Amino acid sequence: QVQLVESGGGLVQPGGSLRLSCAASGIIFSIYAVGWYRQAPGKQRELVTAIASGGSTNYADSVKGRFTISRDNAKNTVYLQMNSLKPEDTAVYYCNAHRPDGTETVDYWGKGTLVTVSS
Repeated sequence: QVQLVESGGGLVQPGGSLRLSCAASGIIFSIYAVGWYRQAPGKQRELVTAIASGGSTNYADSVKGRFTISRDNAKNTVYLQMNSLKPEDTAVYYCNAHRPDGTETVDYWGKGTLVTVSS
């Protein structure tokens, strides 16, 4: 059974930091690309950042220079270091692991972790 479990969310003041983790089980994690998405109340889910199986990364413009994604394949875990947090970063953060499978894409989602940035 495949599971992605996010952790590390919580309440933080503006300007603060949090580190989210996404722990995977039931898959060969190293062959999957992993993305962090977020969904704020009343808004669509958006891609925040992603890391390929080979380690290349990309970031949404809104988080460049503040967020850093990394992976530890030995621990089957991807991290999201979030610095200089702003109230507009408040959202449920979801982890997604995906890989191509022929003409289709195999992907898995976690259940999310809530990040609240507020004074």
